[in-house]
Amino acid sequence: MRTFVRILLAVLLTAGGLTLATANAALADAPVDLSREGQITDRVGALGDREPEVAQALARLADEHALQLFVVYVSDFSGRSPQRWASETAARNGLGADDALLAVATGARQYSYFVDAGSPLTRQDLAEVDATAVAPTLRQNDWAGAAIGAARGYGAVLSGEPVPSVDVTPAEADPGQGEQVDVGAGGWLFLLVVLVPLALVAYALIRRRSRRAAGSRGGEETWGGPSPESLADLDAQARQALVRTDNAVRTSQEELGFAAAQFGDEATRPFTEAVETAKQELTAAFRLRQQLDDAYPEDDSTRLQMVQEILARCAQANRLLDDKAEDFDRLRAFERNAPQALTAAQAAFDTASGRMVSAQATLAAMRERYASSAIAPVLNDLEQAGSRLQFAQNSLQQARQAVESNDNGAAAIQVRAAEAAVAQANRLTDAVDRRAQELADAAGALPGALTETNADLAEARGLLQGAKELPTAALQGRIARAETVATEVRRAMERGQYDPIDALRRVEEADAGLDEALMGAQENEQGTRRARALLERAVLGAQSSVGAAVDYIITHRGAVGSEARTRLAEAQRRLERAEAFSGRGGADAHSALAEAQQADALAQDALLLAQEDVEGFGVAIEPGVYTVGSAGSGLAGAMLGGILLGGGFGGGYSTGPVSFGGGGTRGRMGGGRF
Repeated sequence: MRTFVRILLAVLLTAGGLTLATANAALADAPVDLSREGQITDRVGALGDREPEVAQALARLADEHALQLFVVYVSDFSGRSPQRWASETAARNGLGADDALLAVATGARQYSYFVDAGSPLTRQDLAEVDATAVAPTLRQNDWAGAAIGAARGYGAVLSGEPVPSVDVTPAEADPGQGEQVDVGAGGWLFLLVVLVPLALVAYALIRRRSRRAAGSRGGEETWGGPSPESLADLDAQARQALVRTDNAVRTSQEELGFAAAQFGDEATRPFTEAVETAKQELTAAFRLRQQLDDAYPEDDSTRLQMVQEILARCAQANRLLDDKAEDFDRLRAFERNAPQALTAAQAAFDTASGRMVSAQATLAAMRERYASSAIAPVLNDLEQAGSRLQFAQNSLQQARQAVESNDNGAAAIQVRAAEAAVAQANRLTDAVDRRAQELADAAGALPGALTETNADLAEARGLLQGAKELPTAALQGRIARAETVATEVRRAMERGQYDPIDALRRVEEADAGLDEALMGAQENEQGTRRARALLERAVLGAQSSVGAAVDYIITHRGAVGSEARTRLAEAQRRLERAEAFSGRGGADAHSALAEAQQADALAQDALLLAQEDVEGFGVAIEPGVYTVGSAGSGLAGAMLGGILLGGGFGGGYSTGPVSFGGGGTRGRMGGGRF
């Protein structure tokens, strides 16, 4: 009977599939298998008669630089972010260090590119090619021009030459739109009236039979491994668990700081230990998530085990915090001490408000001195800080009214909300001050870096002239690249307004390329000296990128998803390793340099992913400012910052602020209205 039912279901599904096989149902394009006939995969007919022209440009890049650029055209990215779709497609097809991918969703008007961590293309290379040859063509629907521009651009930067512009030839805005084959009314009627009911009956029989079999197996796993549906569901749950646990740990750490300032480190030691242990569990969970997201796919059984471990570690982190929540409330005694807590919160608010004036002056000075890209990470921080302070002011006002009415319970809720808002305002203000110092440090280090690059270039040219048996093609390219970067950076410095951190990063990347090319011809001691010289600049850039990502994600955690947090956790791990290696000296300088460069890149990715998440949060009233409630209340900032938990939209908010604790206790201060 069971075999018969399975055969019946297979026949029915096959018949239904044949009925619909010719229909393009405008479904979303999941990550795809690349064409085996070449480097072009065009699912929407975007290239048309220009496909040979694109193929010629791709072939030339491969011939001259041994870099295969694959281009993919689809309608949309199936709900994924462009970066994630490109990364998953690259992993699915096993792309490596000698490959690159340009993915374009013509219907959704999105695109992304992917290169392996070991690619000769640097982040700066990719950005230059994108800005000059890819984005301008896509804006005007020149689908072929984007691929040609990318191929020519990558070839140019690998040769140390400027990226050439592209002559734009606009094409159809949404190629492939509406191209569906009609299956006919009879075909649909056959599906609806005959196949679907019979398929449901067969499925029900199989499910009933499976339940009976499962009941007699005592929970034994089937030999076939986890079902794709259950694995996908668990994976989604794991991503949510990471976000919620990360929020719980960060909130607990913030409120613990207030308690330590009030009662001292000794009184708060048990809670500090709980938070630190929870952070260790969360760090391990993020590490597993990073492994799942990297370019090396695991089989389903391994993925299931890793996802289950993520869930288990997040659950343990939450339990550790939940177990201490009651004792923490007993320590703070918020309701009993509401008047005193209100006084302390008001003083903290006054201090934070006073800092805004000097921070605004600092930001204005940075605007005058540096390029816009230099201050971009903190450009909207003071606006966000103002939003948090507005929310804190409203909360403190309601807390005073509650104290005057002898309603200490309501006052405690409002004070806790004000504390969290003031803490985020201080972090945002600190970010502005720290950015100013980082830019000043980078500007101070840049002349010395350029001098060292000149010395390295002279050494490289001398080695090139005396080379007889050594391969020189790679060295020539690195020399040309370093010369171009050094010239461009000097010109930017002479113009006045420039980005010292980006300039230092570019010089460090170019110098690192020279170092790699020279390594085989140098004495080991000399190579280590060069790596240690590069390391200081690389760590400076990584610390700046990690700091910017941390500040942004913490103060926007109400909107940031798991992917950005995972990249940040990995960036922090890499930076810690770089700093640990750098203290040892010797051969570890090379390892430290690699870790610092990875940390820098991961942190920049984390920031971009977080900003992408925030763009979809609420309604933007101006760049970086989002509203979901009544104007002037600071509610939007409180929601964006994850200060409030749950609730609804409109003039008020139905739940209170989050507190020390895990998922089971952090929302216990609910009931207030904001």
